[in-house]
Amino acid sequence: MFLESLKEKVLLFDGAMGTMLQSKGLKVGECPEEWNIKNPNIIKEIHRAYFDAGADCVETNSFGGTKAKLKKYGLAEKSYELNKAAAEIAREVTPKGKFVIASIGSTGEMLEPYGDLCVEECFDNYAEQIVALKEGGVDAICIETMMDLEEAKIALKAAKEVTSLPVIVSMTFNKSPNGFRTLMGNSIQQVLSELISNGADVIGSNCGNGIENMIEILQEYKLNSNDTFYLIQPNAGLPEIIDNKTVFKETPEFMKEKLKVLLSIGLNIFGGCCGTTPMHIKAFRDVIDNN
Repeated sequence: MFLESLKEKVLLFDGAMGTMLQSKGLKVGECPEEWNIKNPNIIKEIHRAYFDAGADCVETNSFGGTKAKLKKYGLAEKSYELNKAAAEIAREVTPKGKFVIASIGSTGEMLEPYGDLCVEECFDNYAEQIVALKEGGVDAICIETMMDLEEAKIALKAAKEVTSLPVIVSMTFNKSPNGFRTLMGNSIQQVLSELISNGADVIGSNCGNGIENMIEILQEYKLNSNDTFYLIQPNAGLPEIIDNKTVFKETPEFMKEKLKVLLSIGLNIFGGCCGTTPMHIKAFRDVIDNN
């Protein structure tokens, strides 16, 4: 049903979860995913705010839900519980005809030989998380903010082996003198080629860039292939520290004008990443509906 919807219209995802949680009292060093069992009503409130603003889909509060990430908070053994709760919370407040998307971020560890994480352990981390999210009732899997193509491919393989759900893979790129590259040096062309050959249903980019750079990223994606669905989720600009507070300066009004350009290039899913709010989503809804 999710992929069928993409053939018919542009789907609007929600905005940020992390910065919204901070505005609700999440402290520095506190585990966002633990709020799925400590403060579930606040998570529901955030999901509802995005649906009320016009989102077609919300992402679960599970971005850092792998055992590898949760062990830093002493919560590795609660991985299944926290992820299943994330999906159930979102499912509970999702209107009929709208979608719950599983948010899956990196493990935060480097794969061998650059780090200590072996391929098998990485796969097991993702497989456990994805099973929990599937059993909680998600409609699709979104592997996002990936900076290492190899890790993204392991997560994709896990998703394909333990579910039959559609899988989105979204990479984070930095602009360099040699064009856009991931932190590990992967080009857009390489990302696209390898993710398509490994079975990704949707490919995209999120985080790390404001909306203007995302226009260039989508243009390069489309230049290399029109045979897949594309997702774009920019930050509300790059974060700046003002009066000891993190501020994202791209307003809904600024971003909505740039969204018109993205729509003219051709994308299938749009949403917001860090710093975006329900007000941003409301503005994006207006542009998509009137495009």
